[in-house]
Amino acid sequence: MSILSSLPMRLLLGVILGIGVGLNVGESVMQVVLTAKSLMGSLIMFCVPLIIIGFIAPSITRLGKHASVMLRVAVILAYLSSIGAAFFSTFAGYAIIPSLNIVPAVDGLKALPKLLFNLNIAPIMSVMSALVFSVLIGLAAAWTKSETITKCLEEFQKMVLSIVTKIIITILPLFIACTFCGLAYEGSITKQFPVFLMVIAIVMVGHYIWLALLYSLAGAYAGANPMEVLKHYGPAYLTAVGTMSSAATLAVALNGALKSKVLRKDLVNFGVPLFANIHLCGSVLTEVFFVMVVSQVLYGTLPTMGNMVLFCLLLGVFAIGAPGVPGGTVMASLGLITSVLGFDATGTALMLTIFALQDSFGTACNVTGDGALTLMLTGYAKKNGVEEVEEVSVL
Repeated sequence: MSILSSLPMRLLLGVILGIGVGLNVGESVMQVVLTAKSLMGSLIMFCVPLIIIGFIAPSITRLGKHASVMLRVAVILAYLSSIGAAFFSTFAGYAIIPSLNIVPAVDGLKALPKLLFNLNIAPIMSVMSALVFSVLIGLAAAWTKSETITKCLEEFQKMVLSIVTKIIITILPLFIACTFCGLAYEGSITKQFPVFLMVIAIVMVGHYIWLALLYSLAGAYAGANPMEVLKHYGPAYLTAVGTMSSAATLAVALNGALKSKVLRKDLVNFGVPLFANIHLCGSVLTEVFFVMVVSQVLYGTLPTMGNMVLFCLLLGVFAIGAPGVPGGTVMASLGLITSVLGFDATGTALMLTIFALQDSFGTACNVTGDGALTLMLTGYAKKNGVEEVEEVSVL
């Protein structure tokens, strides 16, 4: 029952249902389906600026309130790991995707019928306006130590998370079903769906390569054997695959990291919970490769290098404030996908779908990578004479 109620399973059922309907219905039914898709897509895009403000601004105020040397180091490590994974995925995308012989979905498709009606729900502000507003209001609240605004932002984040979980996540399977129904009706899905399965396999290989690099760098910097950390992360990896949640995996990850002989216990208790919320290297790596594939499929071309560089740099910031829900990274960065890369509702729907279908493995990569960053923190503390704090384990 729990498996059937999970978001990836509901999305998968939506994909199957949408394809089945799209291959067998006529124009009149498709008009209803496309109209419903347009309404839901408009609602999702309306919520994008709210999501940006709700998660980026409070994240900045939290960092401002609790700023310390080790916290700054941890945030820098998480950001560098995320954008490093993003650029690794970008270069891999430019090297691999052209060789996949993806036929653009715009070639030789059946024409879609007109909508019954079009109700456009305009966002309250543009995506870039929301991003700039979030950064400025978050920094200002931290600089002035404004408790009132900080509390308001925290409450607003809870409200936005409620909107995401109760509305966006709820309608998402139906929106995905309508999207794939349209793709099947056009005739493109039979050509493109096998490509997405291949891409998911490629991305999983990318996860393992990035983890190997992270642990190698951490071991070299800390002067310790990284396998003494990695060997304890097997249960956490499997738990993350099963739960798709860094929060649900936190206790298992802490238990494994505390068994390591090369990690300082105080930095495990500090670093592992923190990185569980701000270090999303696997999710970022996945999203970057997927946006390039979807761009090739839907628009017949890869994004320009300039747009990808900007997208990767900003995505690292958005990942730190991503909501703790399945697909949270891509949900928080919908604004970047639409504004920087120019995706429409169909493009974002495809992104949400294929991202969610592999989200468990992206989460597992995130969680396992936290051990490498905690080893780097241990190395930093050793090199800079940061004394160990005797404390009771959080477990």
